[in-house]
Amino acid sequence: MERKWWHDKVAYQIYPKSFYDSNGDGIGDLQGIIQKLDYLKALGIDILWISPVYPSPFADQGYDISDYYNIDPAFGTLEDMEQLISEAKKREMYILMDLVVNHCSDEHEWFEKACEDPDGEYGNFFYIEDRKEGETPCNWRSYFGGSVWEPLPKNPDKQYMHVFHKKQPDLNWENPKVREEIFKNINWWLDKGLGGFRIDAIINIKKKLPYKNYPSDREDGLCDLALMLADAQGVGDFLKEMHEKTFKLHDSFAVGEVFNAKEDELPAFIGNDGYFSSIFDFSTTSYGKSDKGWYDCRRITPDEYKECYFQSQEKIGDMGFYSNIIENHDEPRGVSYYLPEDGLCLEGKKMLAVLYFFMRGLPFIYQGQEIGMENLGILPLEQIDDISALDQYQVCVDAGFTPEEALKIVSLYSRDNARTPVQWDSSPNAGFTTGIPWLMVNPNYREINVKAQEQDKNSLLSFYKQMIALRKNKDYKETLVYGDVIPFERERHNLMAYHRKGEKDLLIIGNFQKEPQTVTLPSSVKRVLLNNYPQLSQEGNTLQLCSYQALVLELV
Repeated sequence: MERKWWHDKVAYQIYPKSFYDSNGDGIGDLQGIIQKLDYLKALGIDILWISPVYPSPFADQGYDISDYYNIDPAFGTLEDMEQLISEAKKREMYILMDLVVNHCSDEHEWFEKACEDPDGEYGNFFYIEDRKEGETPCNWRSYFGGSVWEPLPKNPDKQYMHVFHKKQPDLNWENPKVREEIFKNINWWLDKGLGGFRIDAIINIKKKLPYKNYPSDREDGLCDLALMLADAQGVGDFLKEMHEKTFKLHDSFAVGEVFNAKEDELPAFIGNDGYFSSIFDFSTTSYGKSDKGWYDCRRITPDEYKECYFQSQEKIGDMGFYSNIIENHDEPRGVSYYLPEDGLCLEGKKMLAVLYFFMRGLPFIYQGQEIGMENLGILPLEQIDDISALDQYQVCVDAGFTPEEALKIVSLYSRDNARTPVQWDSSPNAGFTTGIPWLMVNPNYREINVKAQEQDKNSLLSFYKQMIALRKNKDYKETLVYGDVIPFERERHNLMAYHRKGEKDLLIIGNFQKEPQTVTLPSSVKRVLLNNYPQLSQEGNTLQLCSYQALVLELV
């Protein structure tokens, strides 16, 4: 594997609407991010991924873009964005923007022109078909529920495709002019000094053409889009062209949101000259999910969690790097989802951090993860903002669950859990804003906040700083960045442990349960590099692991 400038970096995702509000309007903004750059630098962050800040009607929280060349006034100005890039560069940090090009907003001028003249140039920027009453070109279901087909505004005899929200019409990548416009915009931003992009929902750009129906999995007669994506061929042609004409020219970092790459395609995606620098490993977030809806999903167990990681590492081998996460803006809080109820404690949160952070690949931290922010719990329906959660509530009710049961189900998976404002201190609104926050603040902000943890050497925030410092330590960096991942005691119940072997032999080990466990090491301990307990119970090569204890050991 060819070594790259970003391999030894640590990345951090910012959901700007909820990060920090600099002007008291209740919405986080770019100046708020600038004001917190020193906090992120002190944490040890090198790469910042900023979720969308482009002009948008916010039908899907900014993932419906109406102008790819500007900044939405809610977040600031283009000059603010240029200042952020400049200030980050002074601190040797790189800014990534979100690249959302499977679709745009129905308020983008391209779509507005397509509605004015569906048979003209811009009509071919989208998937527009003739409409017959009661018929659609195919039975694909939108990710947000309902058919992907919607009547075209101003044209009752036409319909357009949207695989996400109806205000997010899909761009027609089969049209070379569309690709040319997208590549031009990517290079425009990279020329401004952007470090790269996180690429949203990119596998969806290739549709199965001509359209076809697939077996339905619900009473609505529609099918899950995964069936179409598995059938579609040729997405690599688009991605290779994008890589050659944009990212490669700038040696920029590009990480793809890729849920369903075929295994034999992985080298093309993230090999030495891959389409992307990296793709996220979603194996743990996808495990147990169901086409039927959230009510049919099954929470992952510690043993399954371990296997997801080990199988991913075996699949990727030495061909490239995954980007590793425990949460993001589309998932519930990792500590509330992956830890058993009795593990939702400081030791458990530290253990979960250790086990993912030292896996081979690029570690991503989502805002608030470093202080252990948690899910909201069960909310009344009227307080839910997430359109996915609202859709899934109805799916649950339609499947026969009571309203109370439906709320309990969606509360675990709702994207609102990760989108509540960052908890900076114990003052009103968690120090996020002096105004009224756009989304409720988690009531536990008085106990869980940055200010309290900055002053506590035993806090989760302090522990994250230690982990990042260890990954960058010159004595261990080579092993932790490039060393092999070799599972240890793989079959042991509720124990997740693995070697990182390179110049050193490091053992990362976590007791994924409340009850203690005894483990015999393969060799003696040379040095304890990290421990989420103040002590280590050891007799010879035998360790007595406490409840949710996690260790990074250098072995002889």
